[in-house]
Amino acid sequence: MKVLLQRCKNATVTVDGKVTGSINHGYLLLVGITATDSEKEINYLADKISGLRLFEDSDGKMNHSIIEASGSILSVSQFTLYADTRKGRRPSFVEAARPEIAKPLWELFNQKLTDKGFVVETGIFGAMMDVTFTNDGPVTIMLES
Repeated sequence: MKVLLQRCKNATVTVDGKVTGSINHGYLLLVGITATDSEKEINYLADKISGLRLFEDSDGKMNHSIIEASGSILSVSQFTLYADTRKGRRPSFVEAARPEIAKPLWELFNQKLTDKGFVVETGIFGAMMDVTFTNDGPVTIMLES
């Protein structure tokens, strides 16, 4: 499982002209899942994300977690995180989980974050989405289980 975390001042996902998720302050999470992922990976990354100290304290040091910063989460399923571009010009996505595996795992991941007390907004699994955000910092971190 891979999660590309981007600390943001705001983030919105739109599908067919309709906003499906929007936050003002927190993390935009692009979430990639493989066929071998399970609840173990989901728990690990949900715990890691909730505990990372990526928000500044009064001294300007990254010392506060998203919980302490009262941030929200926008979660977007992103199978292209598993693109393999080593051969040819067209990426291969064979490492990405099939939708029937990935969708319930992504939904479980979002539920685990909600259970930790976060407001979690989402895109729509499998849809063509427009994602807009203002990266704060910028702070962008790739997390893997």
